[in-house]
Amino acid sequence: MPATQHSKKPWALIMAAGRGVRLSAATGGTYKQLLLWRGRPLYWHSALAMSRSAALDGLIFVFPPECLVEEEQRLRKLHKNDDMGLPWIVAAGGERRQDSVRCGLEALPPGTRHVLIHDAARPFVGPALARSVRDGLDRHDAVVPGLPITDTVKTVENSMIRATLPREHLVAVQTPQGFEAGLLRKAHARALECGLTATDDAALMEAAGHDVLVVPGDPNNVKITRAEDLALLADDAKPRPCVGMGYDVHRYGNGRPFILGGVRIPGAPEVVAHSDGDALLHALMDALLGCAGLGDIGQHFPDSDARFENISSAVLLSEVLTLIRRAGIRPTHVDMNIVAQKPRISPWREEIRNNVARLLNLPAGCVNLKAGTEEGLGFTGRGEGIKAGAIVCAFAETSRHPDWENPDREEA
Repeated sequence: MPATQHSKKPWALIMAAGRGVRLSAATGGTYKQLLLWRGRPLYWHSALAMSRSAALDGLIFVFPPECLVEEEQRLRKLHKNDDMGLPWIVAAGGERRQDSVRCGLEALPPGTRHVLIHDAARPFVGPALARSVRDGLDRHDAVVPGLPITDTVKTVENSMIRATLPREHLVAVQTPQGFEAGLLRKAHARALECGLTATDDAALMEAAGHDVLVVPGDPNNVKITRAEDLALLADDAKPRPCVGMGYDVHRYGNGRPFILGGVRIPGAPEVVAHSDGDALLHALMDALLGCAGLGDIGQHFPDSDARFENISSAVLLSEVLTLIRRAGIRPTHVDMNIVAQKPRISPWREEIRNNVARLLNLPAGCVNLKAGTEEGLGFTGRGEGIKAGAIVCAFAETSRHPDWENPDREEA
């Protein structure tokens, strides 16, 4: 998603090009920035927080060259389901971190004055920190967040202490770090010419003679570096409650036998429909899809497709249940409502309720069915058709989503 105009706000580089040698044994060789946390790679959590800061015009993801194509495809999936609201670009990194930063700087849109640089291995960054660094750039050409050192720090040589450093003058710096882009490019060019290596970009700016402003850091902005840090990624997210609503109507006329909730009701009017015309299961399927944010049955089973002509709605419901389970949705309670002047639903109420409970694999006590008329009003009151509504309560496992679990899945 390339930028098309000069940027007034900074762009951010999401540095995700490292190989994570210190963590490779603990991660099975997976680069740490690609580790999944709550179903999404660490770099995405970093980018999403930065995008929510309202301080940026765009993002550049810097990946290892060997991962570039695969991760760009995954980014498209992630962005589709959780739009950052910003343009983004991918760039291939280099051998060292500062080489990767230099590659990212080359990918900045023309006219970009300021840049924020953030390590993808800091997935807990908050939007406020990005804003704080951005605000600092109004006053200085280089800004870093820092935390006061609380431990006593000593220099050691051959296992012997050589000096104790005054901790009141020490800070532990974090990312994102912000810079005037042109000056940072020159600092990198100078480092390349002089063979200078640094662990962060602020050090290169310092070496080039620039002052660096320190703004308060965030204690929660932890970097995943050592094997014990992986415990921070333990998926402790609790399932969140969600609700879906569905509604459907069908017209009476020459067509299909009357089926409601998977139960055929003899003597009832025929229903005009492409599938079997089960208005109750159609409403129920829409409610289930609503819990997962997966659209409606018209998108998944269009009436223009001959495969679904006269198909059992119970079969379609089974497909919907597969979709929502993949999305981590677990239905817990269903409340349904039927409005029809005819036929009378009460003789069939319990059979319909029990059948729906069976189809959903829920206890009968977790499924409710109400039926009524509209006292002669409207199309149902005139006996021209039926309408049905359904509300589904469910729990969503926040660490799962079909496109996050399989980013290479083909588009429907």
